[in-house]
Amino acid sequence: MDIDHPVALPFAYSQQTAATILCCNCGAPIDGTSSAGALCYDCVKLTIDVSEGIQREATLHTCRDCERWLQPPSQWVTAAPESRELLALCLRKLRGLNKVRIIDASFLWTEPHSKRIKVKITVQQEAFEGTIIQQTFEVEYVVASQQCPDCAKSYTANTWRAVVQVRQKVAHKRTFLYLEQLMLKHGAHKDTINIREVKDGLDFYFAQRNHAEKFVDFLTSVTPVKSKKAQELISTDIHTSSKSYKFTYSCELVPICKDDLVVLPGKLAKSIGNISPLCLCYRVGTSMNLIDPSTLQTADVPTPIYWRSPFKSLADVRELSEFIVLDIEAVGHQNGRFFLAEATVAKASDLGVNDRTYFVRTHLGGVLHAGDSVLGYHLTGTNFNNPQFEELEQNNSYASTIPDVMLVKKYYPRKQKTKNRHWRLKRMEKDEGELLPKKADQERLEADFEMFLRDVEEDPELRQTLAVYKANQQKSKDKMNGVDQDAMSVAETEDTEDERVPKINMDELLEDFDELNVQDTS
Repeated sequence: MDIDHPVALPFAYSQQTAATILCCNCGAPIDGTSSAGALCYDCVKLTIDVSEGIQREATLHTCRDCERWLQPPSQWVTAAPESRELLALCLRKLRGLNKVRIIDASFLWTEPHSKRIKVKITVQQEAFEGTIIQQTFEVEYVVASQQCPDCAKSYTANTWRAVVQVRQKVAHKRTFLYLEQLMLKHGAHKDTINIREVKDGLDFYFAQRNHAEKFVDFLTSVTPVKSKKAQELISTDIHTSSKSYKFTYSCELVPICKDDLVVLPGKLAKSIGNISPLCLCYRVGTSMNLIDPSTLQTADVPTPIYWRSPFKSLADVRELSEFIVLDIEAVGHQNGRFFLAEATVAKASDLGVNDRTYFVRTHLGGVLHAGDSVLGYHLTGTNFNNPQFEELEQNNSYASTIPDVMLVKKYYPRKQKTKNRHWRLKRMEKDEGELLPKKADQERLEADFEMFLRDVEEDPELRQTLAVYKANQQKSKDKMNGVDQDAMSVAETEDTEDERVPKINMDELLEDFDELNVQDTS
């Protein structure tokens, strides 16, 4: 009898399942261990509103004149339409939004003339333990008009709070042209609300007092200036004892400019290194830098020392005369970029008339050669109405050291006005005020600006302190396309005449990104 072997029957292990219950609202099976309130997720979303307590309507205030927006309590901010700044301002206006977590926020399209702004906001909040609800809703903002205090002040006489009056008592504007370039490079004029030209200077108007003080500090750091402060009472509130003032800062620049001939008072000349009283000013920064061309001795006159015993220039660049270098020989002494040399020069107007020559010692030995033209002061036979110079002539020690001619800088013959420069300087917009320039004054201003441009070309140290930009090449190309061959030959002749004139390298020029036109050529 055969006995069957035992057969192993398969044993099915039943997987343990979680306890389920039915939703009390819709009857759907849900996990009873994690469900809160015996509600399914869909019923939780339908019965619980996480955006409860958040405003659905709000009001935004904007100024029509300056198009700024009011950020409570009293700050006015600039925000473009549908920008991140405007969206942040809209979210700050809603009460109760800090109780939920913001997931997303975006603008919805509305009619531009509807004075309505709609924002779509997505928020999250934990409804029950382990249950997070996300909900999206819309908020409508009404745009109301309200005039900001600055625009309201502009319609009254009190449009500015502080003014800086910059003055220099000289006959030209080269110092203000240089100061204008420094302001453009460092952005010192960005807080001004108006710049007005007046006699002997400029007025800078500011809306806040601290902006004017910051501008005065900038002037003190770049120019030798003396400042004074005054204030005027505008109004007083007797209930709160608060007062409103207007502030005026008077800044007077030293009336000494580059390439001016000066005569120092005797005590001042001895106190700054016993330099010769008759010297040239070769640089004006935070102090005046003077040089004696016959010995290459230099000295600095700080601003406080100058205003203790002020003096005026003996002659300025308008009195320079042209001389021709007949012979020059280096002495061998050097001081920085200056080389001492002995030269024989003749006045350009005397050539062919007489044989009068002058023997001088000059500091321009490194740049002058025989046959060059040079500008200088002709002291022989010139009458100066200056008490310091009269004392110098009567002094036994210095009377014999007064030269016949004092050379200042090399002269490059060129056209009357150069128009084909490949570089340019930016200019500031200024209000001419009530004093409109006459035709003669306008010509004098153009001559001063042309002289300043030539100084920029000839002086590398001056260019390092300025922002020189490349000229617009598109305009030059348009001009070249419409010019004929005769004009081309004239331009080539003018270029050959100006070969000896110093040029600015293209590596020193900056690109003006404000005028770059980016176009899609595809």
